[in-house]
Amino acid sequence: MAGLAPVTLNSAGASSGTTTPNPASATDSHSIAHSFEASVEPIKTQHGGADSIRRIRTDNDLSRTPTEEELFRALSRRITTRPTNDEPADHGEIENLLSRIFGESRQAASEEEKTRHSGVVFRDLTVKGLGLGASLQPTNTDIFVGPFRGIRNLISGRSFQKAPVRTLLNGFTGCVKPGELLLVLGRPGAGCSTFLKVLGNQRAGFEEISGDVRYGGEDWAVMQKRFRSEVLYNGEDDLHYATLTVKETLEFALKTRTPGKESRVGGESRKTYVSEFLRVVSKLFWIEHTLDTKLGNNIVRGVSGGEKKRVSIAEAMVTKASCQCWDNSTKGLDASTALEYVSSLRALTNMARISTSVALYQAGESLYDLFDKVLLIDEGRCAYFGPTEEAKKYFEDLGFECPSARWTTADFLTSVTDPHERHVKPGWENRIPRSAEEFETAFRNSEMARKNLLDIETFEASLNNGQWAQPTSDASQRKKNYTISFPAQVAACTSRQFKVMYGDKLSLAARWVGVAFQSIIVGSLFYNLPSNALGVFPRGGILFFTLLFNALLALAELTAAFESRPILMKHKSFSFYRPSAYAIAQVATDLPLCAIQVTVWGIITYFMCNLARTASQFFIFLLVTFFLTLSMYSFFRALGSYSANLNSATKLTGVAIQALIVYTGYLIPPGSMHPWLKWLKWINPVQYSFEVLMANEFHGLNIECVAPYLVPANGPGITAAHQSCLIQGSRPGQTIVKGEDYIQSQFTYTRHHLWRNVGIIIAFWLAFVVLTAIGLELQKPNKGGAAVTVFKRGETPRHIDDALEKGSPPPGDEEMGEKRPIPATLGDEKHEAPVDHIAKNDTVFTWQNVSYTIPTATGEKILLNNVSGYVRPGKLTALMGESGAGKTTLLNTLAQRITFGTVKGTFLVNGHTLPLSFQRATGFAEQQDIHEHTATVREAMRFSALLRQPMEVPVEEKYAYAEKIIKLLEMEDIAGAIVGHQGVGLNQEQRKRLTIGVELASKPELLMFLDEPTSGMDSAAAYNVVRFLRKLADAGQAILCTIHQPSAILFENFDELVLLKKGGNTVYHGPIGRDSQTIIKYFEANGAPKCPKRKNPAEYILEAIGAGNPNRKERDWGEVWRESPEHRMREEEIETFIRERSGNANSAAMADNRQFAMPISTQIAAVMKRTFVSYWRSPQYAIGMMMLHIFCGLFNSFTFYKLGSSTIDMQNRLFSIFMTLTISPPLIQQLQPKFLEIRDLFTARENNSRIYHWSVWVVAAIVVELPYRIVAGTLYFICWYYPVKYPRNSSSSGYTWLMMMLFELYYQGFGQLIASFSPNELLASLLVPVFFIFVVSFCGVVVPYIAIPTFWRKWMYWVSPFTYILEGWLGVLTHDVKVQCSDKEFALFSPPNGMTCANYVSDFLKTSGGYVEESNGECRFCQYATGEEFSRSFHVTYDHRWRDVGIVLGFVCFNFVFVFVCTWAYMGGAKRLMKRLRKA
Repeated sequence: MAGLAPVTLNSAGASSGTTTPNPASATDSHSIAHSFEASVEPIKTQHGGADSIRRIRTDNDLSRTPTEEELFRALSRRITTRPTNDEPADHGEIENLLSRIFGESRQAASEEEKTRHSGVVFRDLTVKGLGLGASLQPTNTDIFVGPFRGIRNLISGRSFQKAPVRTLLNGFTGCVKPGELLLVLGRPGAGCSTFLKVLGNQRAGFEEISGDVRYGGEDWAVMQKRFRSEVLYNGEDDLHYATLTVKETLEFALKTRTPGKESRVGGESRKTYVSEFLRVVSKLFWIEHTLDTKLGNNIVRGVSGGEKKRVSIAEAMVTKASCQCWDNSTKGLDASTALEYVSSLRALTNMARISTSVALYQAGESLYDLFDKVLLIDEGRCAYFGPTEEAKKYFEDLGFECPSARWTTADFLTSVTDPHERHVKPGWENRIPRSAEEFETAFRNSEMARKNLLDIETFEASLNNGQWAQPTSDASQRKKNYTISFPAQVAACTSRQFKVMYGDKLSLAARWVGVAFQSIIVGSLFYNLPSNALGVFPRGGILFFTLLFNALLALAELTAAFESRPILMKHKSFSFYRPSAYAIAQVATDLPLCAIQVTVWGIITYFMCNLARTASQFFIFLLVTFFLTLSMYSFFRALGSYSANLNSATKLTGVAIQALIVYTGYLIPPGSMHPWLKWLKWINPVQYSFEVLMANEFHGLNIECVAPYLVPANGPGITAAHQSCLIQGSRPGQTIVKGEDYIQSQFTYTRHHLWRNVGIIIAFWLAFVVLTAIGLELQKPNKGGAAVTVFKRGETPRHIDDALEKGSPPPGDEEMGEKRPIPATLGDEKHEAPVDHIAKNDTVFTWQNVSYTIPTATGEKILLNNVSGYVRPGKLTALMGESGAGKTTLLNTLAQRITFGTVKGTFLVNGHTLPLSFQRATGFAEQQDIHEHTATVREAMRFSALLRQPMEVPVEEKYAYAEKIIKLLEMEDIAGAIVGHQGVGLNQEQRKRLTIGVELASKPELLMFLDEPTSGMDSAAAYNVVRFLRKLADAGQAILCTIHQPSAILFENFDELVLLKKGGNTVYHGPIGRDSQTIIKYFEANGAPKCPKRKNPAEYILEAIGAGNPNRKERDWGEVWRESPEHRMREEEIETFIRERSGNANSAAMADNRQFAMPISTQIAAVMKRTFVSYWRSPQYAIGMMMLHIFCGLFNSFTFYKLGSSTIDMQNRLFSIFMTLTISPPLIQQLQPKFLEIRDLFTARENNSRIYHWSVWVVAAIVVELPYRIVAGTLYFICWYYPVKYPRNSSSSGYTWLMMMLFELYYQGFGQLIASFSPNELLASLLVPVFFIFVVSFCGVVVPYIAIPTFWRKWMYWVSPFTYILEGWLGVLTHDVKVQCSDKEFALFSPPNGMTCANYVSDFLKTSGGYVEESNGECRFCQYATGEEFSRSFHVTYDHRWRDVGIVLGFVCFNFVFVFVCTWAYMGGAKRLMKRLRKA
């Protein structure tokens, strides 16, 4: 081996020459071992444009054959071009192994490589965004005041002014060459995300982007049009389908990015490629053990946060893009995993020769050393761009100094942009740049800027000289937006959608059970329909019901569409597939699901209802229902694809459902439709379906006319020759009506249209699919723009007020990153004033032998294993460990927040069992920063102080304490800012400070728990949080805090450490020591490598225990701890604490034993106020609700405009009422997310802190809706009642309005009742049509009372609330109305010779009602003489109207009571009850 000649790596990082391994056999252990003997000897990178060169040399010391496991583990070590002399250079093997996937060695003649655009150059890149960076919170007041403000602005001329524009990035110039890794630094809001989005070619949302950006010499516009897949932007959010496993998620990504045969290893199949890539990537990020675990979310249990982050990184790595931009992707990762992530990016960048840019907010020195270049952004301006090793010297030459050897270079660079954090050399105070503009000027005039320009010129020259692979003339004409063909994209998405659906078995089961249940109910309602006249109307009813049910069930697609849209947009940006492929895949998924749904419904209802028993008619019924269901699913998706949010979509669906139902032809026959809306029937697929079903069912049906449709039916001398039938299509003297004549006369339907209509329905379906595809294609992923801080009107800082008044940007950073005075240096800490007047405590919290197990499919899984420890006052304790070690699990267990699984162990406060007030008396800062998004910072603090501090403390004192916390957290300027959402509201750091603040405002009496308080922050912000915690601990607080990526500076602020490893095993618990010497000596004494002098101690201890590597086979550090004297010492200390404090009388009375601090009345008042304010600040919700009522009211009124007094007008009165009832499903689906939002806030944070009782938020959620429902119902009443020409007397109109209010309250309670036992919005929306159809089925409209089967008529008719709403309205609105039949409505017959019409039917009229006229010797019989006769045919009595009011009110109360009952059950009450019953 020693005689092998040296070889060099080609442009893809693979070796060339005699040592190049055969890619096709690289998995072979011998070839791996052979190539493992090579190691990398770097040659110093030259930054004058020359690329870094790596040389392979042989090493005779490697005598044994390494395993593949060792190859992957070696990746955790440095792979950059700057190793130290004592490091073994054995990383060539990792590159060789990875080159099988990423490198050019995979395919020397790869078609994929021919079109690769390597390297990115940007010149004078300037980005501008709309807005001031601040705005005022809109409220419902704006609905009324808005028009007047508009007039004022019109007069003042502001309406003609252009929207203000802010510069987000200013004149950036630089390049990232192939194989280079760029680190992007800046404080939150500096412009890092904007830079990465634009560099990642995600330009949507910005007002203006100027300058030149080229990828491998190709313009950005060409790349966006033809080579989209080569540029990647990956945001910090982990967006995945919760019900997919890790393996399914990654396999899907791989299938969509598997190259063609010409770009794969010879003979390698797509399946082999996917499995090999999956194997490499899963090992690369150590997620092999999670492959069969679901990703999960707040409801579905899945992988840990760190593991989910690794899946996100692996998914993005699959793209193999030439230019990759990663935005704060280490958020939530521990230090070791973050290092592995960047190391993997380093290896990928080397192997594939890609250009990689990464924004990191907390970059340790080991991370920093992996990068080639660094970009420092200050307020949207370039403060530095150049080599990482020269950055520190550059700023030192400007007059800055690094205050401590423990400071990382990244921390130092970020600190110079903060006037309150930077350190200046003595004598340089007046010479350093201070503003962002001065930093930019200094850099542009520097030698480094000139080197940067030379670097660009050299790189561009190398492109022109053909040094880098460029598209050939033929290949350049090809598009490379997507790796696989469009049909393959559809196939992959279809397969995934089935897995997503199957993973959510609860929703799937709910759908099938609901369909089967409803079909049985409806089938029994229309059971065994007779073929005579009595079955005519119900026969049309079951056909209409079939279409209505399937259409309403499709409404749930809206909720699902908006839930999955963020994932779709992410995958679109990754170029996995076209959104249109996803749209078609959804349709492909619909086919079997809708087939099952329609078959279940059809088989049960069709035969139970005794519909036409021929094979052709049955299968036509199924076919039409199937295509109509598909059409409706696609219709609602199409509406959603063009809507910004669910509220906007609901406005459309509410009116759409009305149009679909009313203009079907069943409720209003086509001949009775008003001409101005009659055209709706031609664009209504339900109408075409109904015509087919009616024509199909009544074909060949001879309808025998029987009473009460036979006229006259009884009396002396009545014969068939002198009888007629009230059914349309009848002929004088005949008592048999042909089905074809009936549908032709009543509906103008004919069977000749059957197959024409089927084609039209399919055409509608396909049109909706196309519209959905277009709508989704138009959606833009990763929309950028200026972040906005939203303030409550009247609480804006003066400079923001002035800016809003003038319409110019306020002073401050470019993306609204906040400037605040922070003495952030370690050296200055001793000069800071201590925290005064903060609640202190003298309690010691201990836990012993804590174990936590959860049941899994394979048995019990141990998450915590006999963990013991303590937290004491005045000490800041860190809880650390790798991702998935159980840090958050332990924190939740200690805080008594575990509701699933089995917890064992002893928890004591001062030697006593935990008091009832424990959860209230401890502060717990959640990692997720969950808050009421419409509250201001001050309101959130006051709410916490009011409800969590003891009732003995005056309210004024509580609020004063909240103000003190605001001041301590330096949040005075944003005290009036709305929490909002990311991008519109507080930024990450501000949210985290608010999370800590609301816990401090509660004045915790026992201790503080904090879960990842520095996650997602930059190093300066993280240090400020930890510094503040240090001050709290010094003031007497006991604090336990999990932390992921502590720098050496951060780590030194902690006093003690609890360290966990995989499996929830304790590795260390005890003091950290000055300069971390205590813990370092412990690990060194027990066999860990010696800690380098400048090594970050936090990273050192994680590396020592093998954090992040589940395959590590070294010693068990958990066992080492259990056998150590330090462990015995901790156990003795715990026993001492318990012994000494358990007998202390003061300790026993340490906290009150009240579960809640304030009485229930105060809780209700506070939560009610907050909820009303939240609704008042959500005008979109209020406007959506009001507009839906107004549109539906006007649609109803103009559909039934100015009703007359004919029989069909009486029927239209009934259907207008029925149409009003049908507005409830979209309104319910609109209100359910608000209810669930309030519940989620309570369950996620406020319940665990025992801020208020669960019943309090239910009261608030119910009461807050009432005024809105009353106003909305009144608007509907006004729009509906008067244009229809209902009775104008005050008693009728007043009664109708009152019943309208009860109806509003009924469906509110009904919707909240369904939501109260639903775990998520999707299931709640699925259940709405099931329950609605069930309630509306028995009210006597679809099936008249007399036709309802006896079983249901005896009880179900009477327990349907719509029965009484309908009776109340119909009885009043037909009272004292005389009926005058139109010519078409008369039943015609001739009297016997010698008799007049009056004499002939006199006996019949006494029993049936109606009246008769004689015209030209022919009798004309009208079925009804008065409105009361019509209403009586539907079992409606005017005298019952006030009884109906009382009964409906009872139903309203029933709904609201059961909202409480179901919420109690959902919150664990049912489980507790079952446990008690089992014990009893």
